Amino acid sequence: MTVVGQVEIDPFCRTVLARHWPGVPRHDDVRTALTWWRSQPRPRVDVVAGGYPCQPESVAGPRLGTADPRWLWPAMADIIAALRPRYVIGENVAGHRTKGLGIVLADLERLGYTTRAGTLRACEMGAPHPRPRLFTLAHANSPGRQPRRRMGPARTATVGAGRWPAEPDLARMAHGVPRGVDRRRALGNAVVPAVAEHIGRLITHHATGREV
Repeated sequence: MTVVGQVEIDPFCRTVLARHWPGVPRHDDVRTALTWWRSQPRPRVDVVAGGYPCQPESVAGPRLGTADPRWLWPAMADIIAALRPRYVIGENVAGHRTKGLGIVLADLERLGYTTRAGTLRACEMGAPHPRPRLFTLAHANSPGRQPRRRMGPARTATVGAGRWPAEPDLARMAHGVPRGVDRRRALGNAVVPAVAEHIGRLITHHATGREV
């Protein structure tokens, strides 16, 4: 896969993205991202991936759901409707299942996608902490973008097993991370790399008709 565009509202996180993807254009707000993307010629988008804010769904907060101003799934849905990617990846906290997930699945079905949602834990990829996250994978059913087969469920993998150091005080981040607030917040928002790789392989194998 080749990254062709990024949207990130946090300034520090944008500097991290710029370091790793220096030639990729990026924007700061998903609510205006579509206008930004259409402001000049852009490449075709085959995958739209987004971790829309979890605060409306997290059990650590009041769980206001769609009444929370940070409920930004509609903005992501607008991008999907306009760009018509072949695949969609959504990521959120486990509490999303009992709140807004039904809206997300209904919107994707309305837009012509077949979807499957499930929980994937960092420990299933070899990390020493559970950190469950709810992922939604969808593929388009429109003519010319029919999948060769249905996507199967994520399987437990051993990627990274035995290579993760203990995390004595951060509980879910790499040992020895500087205690800067920006750094920790960025890591807290990130998906464990092995989890992201596993999901990416599910999509690439599905697109080519190979088993995972």
